[in-house]
Amino acid sequence: MNIWSQLIPDCPEPIARAADEALNLVRPVWSRVDELVLRNQARVLAAFQEAGVAEVHFAESTGYGYNDIGREKLDEVFARAFGAEAGLVRVQFASGTHAIATGLFAVLRPGDRLIAAAGAPYDTLQQVIRGKPGSLAEWGVAYEEVPLRADQTVDLEAVAEAVRRPDARCLFIQRSRGYSLRAPLTVAQIGEIIRAAKAANPGIVTVVDNCYGEFVEAQEPPHVGADLTCGSLIKNPGGGIAPTGGYIVGRQDLVERAAARLFAPGIGPEVGANAGVNRLLYQGLFLAPHVTGEALKGAQFTAAFFAHLGFAVRPSYDAYRSDLVQAVELGRPEALIAFCQAVQKASPVDAHVRPEPWDMPGYDDPVIMAAGTFVQGSSIELSADGPVRPPYVAYFQGGLTREHVMLAALRAASDLAAAGILTV
Repeated sequence: MNIWSQLIPDCPEPIARAADEALNLVRPVWSRVDELVLRNQARVLAAFQEAGVAEVHFAESTGYGYNDIGREKLDEVFARAFGAEAGLVRVQFASGTHAIATGLFAVLRPGDRLIAAAGAPYDTLQQVIRGKPGSLAEWGVAYEEVPLRADQTVDLEAVAEAVRRPDARCLFIQRSRGYSLRAPLTVAQIGEIIRAAKAANPGIVTVVDNCYGEFVEAQEPPHVGADLTCGSLIKNPGGGIAPTGGYIVGRQDLVERAAARLFAPGIGPEVGANAGVNRLLYQGLFLAPHVTGEALKGAQFTAAFFAHLGFAVRPSYDAYRSDLVQAVELGRPEALIAFCQAVQKASPVDAHVRPEPWDMPGYDDPVIMAAGTFVQGSSIELSADGPVRPPYVAYFQGGLTREHVMLAALRAASDLAAAGILTV
């Protein structure tokens, strides 16, 4: 009996052997992750030191949050760590979608055109763009998508053509795959898109959805020219301990516009009480490179393991990665549901809960979500979710420790076998 069968007593022997083989495959790949973590940790550490972070910056602020020097310093640390002119880091951001929407509304005005560079964006953002009360469409903003090429890559020529339109104002770039099977965009590819767009229209404003991508590479979108970069603190940059919030980093003038949109014109970045969580936001950012590395290692193991069991996975275990998301194509709705329920069962919180697909706000199809997390909805903690639509893909991401990811993957495969979905 190997260790997997000891830790998961109902784990079939063939699944345990597959886990051993997957572990042997990924160990050499993990050394590359170690180097990445070291580089990113050095970058974040330098941002803290250059900004002069001190214990006084952890103090609580309430009410309006006027004269919150800790909040102002945190804005600076994020800007330095991400290679940007300015930052806006606030617990008042409810989600990554909220931060992105704030950035888009800061840039766009009635009569402007928003262009998506990589096909349809993530489901929740489509509701921000069109079709819902308060959307950009309701505000008189035109919208178009540049379809991906047949090989699922960005069509740079078509992007350049689109931004030449007289009303083109903003180019939106989604780094992660969302609920699709296209490869996430690397920072280098984002730089290529930005350069092509700026060459065609120097006035175009580029806004990047950075969710799931922070610290997965050694650079961030501002390093390659992104005007605004937006994300969530309950994903990578919160290190698993930020209780809520989001961030926007980028050009000083655009960050100030975003602050005016989040709060009010004339008030802008001068407000936003931290309500006593500043230390967690600082410490979360400091831990983020290491925690992201753990999640990456877990994703690589999951890819090698499920590929060995005969499932299509994207990306492969040894592929270059630019986000945390591991897609496992399960082929049948009952398999997707069983997979997510097994991940929930393997969680430290709410392991007794049985998730079911439901009509989640912001999505066009029923969605099943498994996330037994310490912070509700935290995607840097281990979660699995997906829309119940062909090809029935589980999007597996996060993990504060690689060991938890590995145990959850074994739990999922064992439950699939017990349900007769996986033959071993």
